[in-house]
Amino acid sequence: MVSSLIEAAVPKTVGVIGGGRMGAGIAQVFAVAGAVVCLAERDPAAAKASRDRVAMGLLRAAEKGKLTESADAVLERLLLVDDIAALPPGADLVVEAVPEDAALKVRVLAAAEEAVGEQTVLATNTSSLSVAGIADGLRRPGRFLGMHFFNPVPASSLVEVVVAPQTGDEVRDAARSWVAGLGKTEVVVRDSPGFATSRLGVLLGLEAIRMLEEGVADAAAIDRAMELGYRHPMGPLRSTDLVGLDVRLAIAEHLHAELGDRFAPPRLLRDKVARGELGRKTGQGFFTWEAS
Repeated sequence: MVSSLIEAAVPKTVGVIGGGRMGAGIAQVFAVAGAVVCLAERDPAAAKASRDRVAMGLLRAAEKGKLTESADAVLERLLLVDDIAALPPGADLVVEAVPEDAALKVRVLAAAEEAVGEQTVLATNTSSLSVAGIADGLRRPGRFLGMHFFNPVPASSLVEVVVAPQTGDEVRDAARSWVAGLGKTEVVVRDSPGFATSRLGVLLGLEAIRMLEEGVADAAAIDRAMELGYRHPMGPLRSTDLVGLDVRLAIAEHLHAELGDRFAPPRLLRDKVARGELGRKTGQGFFTWEAS
């Protein structure tokens, strides 16, 4: 189901767990939309780094004329805590954006469930893990779903709303309205390995890596072919660099286990991850990136 005419709304208070690139981006877009955002990180140093990421993102948005108020005014709506227990009890929504480890996600979401009220909707930003499986570790699985944001969050227009069998209809509808309130578009998908976007995107990316291994063309040519021939805004190899080769490898391994050999990670991908060539965040992946 794709959004058409749904009522846009912005939650008044949002919690975000994890302040890396994705978590900071999620915090930024909700704060820009008018929500008070409480960002939880593991310690004060990590919390400060998260605030710096949000501040830099807001500065870039302001320079591009995409803010209707000052970056400082938006930043005033960002609260930092170094303990999930300090999330606001009255939060409308809490989104976790921690690494793709199912056990870790269950732990942080269960802790959030203890900190907030029964009215709060919990969401995972996972790009491939089972939403239903994570829901099994929660006391209120009906108040839980997937909200899969895309990197970079402020620039991306899509949010994949992933509905598990346990998810209540009113929770799904609330998520749809919140996505509209962010000025983004949602697609609603049933919980399944890789959902819609990761399943298709990873398959394309893995085949592009195999083509590079086989010497079919260089990375720039493979990407250019998809950009010009199929009107993709970004080629599959540059996209892999943006996502992170380690992240893409982890998703591919999960989908390989769930869906079979067509998702088997190529040797080139494994080798690059082993060498620490993880894409933009390390400066080297399939392309060379300048520090940002």
